[in-house]
Amino acid sequence: MSRSTGTRPRHRPAPQAGAPALAHGASVPGACRPLAATLFAAAVLAALPGAAALAGPSAAVTLAAQDVTVVEYEPRNTLVVPENPVTRARFPFVDIHGHQRGRGMSPDAVDRLVAEMDELNMAVMVNLSGGSGVSLVEGLEVLAGRHPSRFVFFANINFFGVGEPGWGEEAARQLEEDVGNGAAGLKIFKGLGMSDRDTDGNRIPVDDPRLAPLWDKAGELGIPVLIHTADPAEFWQPHDRFNERWLELRLRPRRIRPPDRFPPFEQIIGEQHNLFRNHPNTNFIAAHLGWLGHDLGRLGRLLDEIPNMYVGLGAVIYELGRQPRFARDWLTEYQDRVLMGKDSYNQEEFHTYFRVFETADEYFDYYRNYHAFWQMYGLDLPDEVLRKIYYENALKLVPAIDRSLFPG
Repeated sequence: MSRSTGTRPRHRPAPQAGAPALAHGASVPGACRPLAATLFAAAVLAALPGAAALAGPSAAVTLAAQDVTVVEYEPRNTLVVPENPVTRARFPFVDIHGHQRGRGMSPDAVDRLVAEMDELNMAVMVNLSGGSGVSLVEGLEVLAGRHPSRFVFFANINFFGVGEPGWGEEAARQLEEDVGNGAAGLKIFKGLGMSDRDTDGNRIPVDDPRLAPLWDKAGELGIPVLIHTADPAEFWQPHDRFNERWLELRLRPRRIRPPDRFPPFEQIIGEQHNLFRNHPNTNFIAAHLGWLGHDLGRLGRLLDEIPNMYVGLGAVIYELGRQPRFARDWLTEYQDRVLMGKDSYNQEEFHTYFRVFETADEYFDYYRNYHAFWQMYGLDLPDEVLRKIYYENALKLVPAIDRSLFPG
């Protein structure tokens, strides 16, 4: 255990081209009230008669240093609390939400990846960018061929041509072929429901009945469907000072979902839930806690209602880490329905997941500040819950995973 002060790391990319300029002193709820107060005090001081003469050059330098934008503001944490960093998971785990280039990787790159997986105690990575047909076969050869059992591939589907006679049946046939070639599941990207169009140019709803043969085939084959539907709800909210993800949308303006281009958030995720209800014999994993990590009570009610619905944890640990008591109780109650996953691969970012799940630490950094203006807290989950989340639920849903890599 160590006790130290820390400098909050800032993983803030430069604003994208076309992003709106930010006025000095602009505020974001919760994050920049100290900055606003400082700037106000500086303005008052500067307005006092004779203030500049009395203060001298050093005061002028200080005032200039206070003239920063929200994007530039990088407060250093002065809180001194016990720290228990975790760089290796307590149990071997399955990353149910990985993305790798597959057939584009060199043997050395694959070996380095497996070495990093060993350091993390990641027994199996599920590559959700598996492709289909030849690309699936070649990707499996590059990764799983070199390191058997360490990589599992989910196939992908292209929704081009929806509306043509027999599209659903042909998609189901291709999925069956991909499973025969080694795919262990099906991954659906967020274009379905948002940007994918049918042959008439209309948006394809997530629960479009023309897709039913695909979902039914997955259930028949006994493979899960991991589906990313919509995006964080804040992307649809006004991009103003009340938006909790204001900074992310400032840095990534293409993530804003204007109503003239996208259907409402509630409509899209409602379609997803209807899809789950309409195909009870198929297991679905809603990526990113179904974008309901900010409302676990609602998510729990959905899990109670829809027994074939599961959720993955990719890229949403910031939601659980800010509500440690409720999240701990929730994960304990729904321990059979949650799967460990990270999304875009970065070895060090897994450490935050481990620390949130395995320690009772207080007020530590999340790895990407433009997602969240808050600190993390440890949930200190019991071992039986950790085992379920780390690997037992994945073994239940994905029969192709090698059970010999895990305890028991």
